[in-house]
Amino acid sequence: MVNNFTLQDTYYMERALTISNFARGRTSPNPLVGCVIVQDGLIVGEGYHTKAGTPHAEVHALRSAGLKAEGADVYVTLEPCSHHGRTPPCTEALIQAKVKRVIVALEDPNPLVSGQGIKKLKDAGIEVEIGLLVEKAKLINKFFLKSITTNLPYILYKSALTLDGKTAVESGDSKWVTSEESRAYVHELRDIYDVIMVGSNTVLEDDPLLTCRIINGRNPIKLIVDGNLTLPLNAKVLSNSLCIIATSMAADPQKLRSLKEMQEVEVWQYNEPRYVPLSILMQDVCKRGFNSILLEGGGNLAGKMLHKHLIDKVEFIYAPKLVGSGPSPLSGFHLDKMSQAIRITNVEITKIAEDFKVSGEVSYESGD
Repeated sequence: MVNNFTLQDTYYMERALTISNFARGRTSPNPLVGCVIVQDGLIVGEGYHTKAGTPHAEVHALRSAGLKAEGADVYVTLEPCSHHGRTPPCTEALIQAKVKRVIVALEDPNPLVSGQGIKKLKDAGIEVEIGLLVEKAKLINKFFLKSITTNLPYILYKSALTLDGKTAVESGDSKWVTSEESRAYVHELRDIYDVIMVGSNTVLEDDPLLTCRIINGRNPIKLIVDGNLTLPLNAKVLSNSLCIIATSMAADPQKLRSLKEMQEVEVWQYNEPRYVPLSILMQDVCKRGFNSILLEGGGNLAGKMLHKHLIDKVEFIYAPKLVGSGPSPLSGFHLDKMSQAIRITNVEITKIAEDFKVSGEVSYESGD
């Protein structure tokens, strides 16, 4: 069956997608969902999912529309749920409201929902159409889609570089590689991503807070990969908000006990002699309810993550500076041949003040 979506349909779905984004970084492990209800060509209700465990977008929109929802068209960015979770099924709410038509951008890949919500609506006599602005819907929910289909979080690797590709000078000093405007942009990313991840060397060298410093911003969960448990007990990352330390059996037992006694700290110890198993760590992040990770360094950890095919996207912010020798953003990644190089696709280049941001998706398919 071919759907004949109108310009009006597209307009209302665009609105639903826009309002779904109002909760970016706030809904994990749930998806971003927006809903718009239209009666006689007018929007009579709209809503979006604000936080896991709270009412879904359809419920907010139906409450907004009230009695005007009867006989209305409903535009929703993701298939309405049909199961009892932390909230009642949205399909029941739509059926009880006696809506006429439901237009869905994207079918939900969650096995608990997939296709069942659409079937329940159709069985109740409600007209259902699927696929309007589906690619935009996928892009908005790329974190959720990655986690629900692979049990791995979506990972962006961000790095600040000089024009000759160094993250610091030879001594290790990196304050500051890029402009104030670029650093402000990084805090916008921290507000969106569930987790900010760094290696122990970054903590030892920079002693960062890893917080979000924008108005009404939200601090991400901090994840420190520290196989030998070298970070000091007075490190700044251990304060202000939840910090997860991933370590191995090489961790000093006394320091382990001290960390476990701290209020804002969780220790995940893996049964490995020295290194943290990164793939298993990423699965555990997903199980914990986090859909996305902002990987900020350093080069050794990022290189190992790339080697394990765990990074989805990179954003390198280049400053117009030259420093010669210095650390690399991917020092932990090693190849023998140029033909083995990891390719970056859908590359975008934008300017931030005097800096240049180069971003793209990581492709692990062979270039040959």
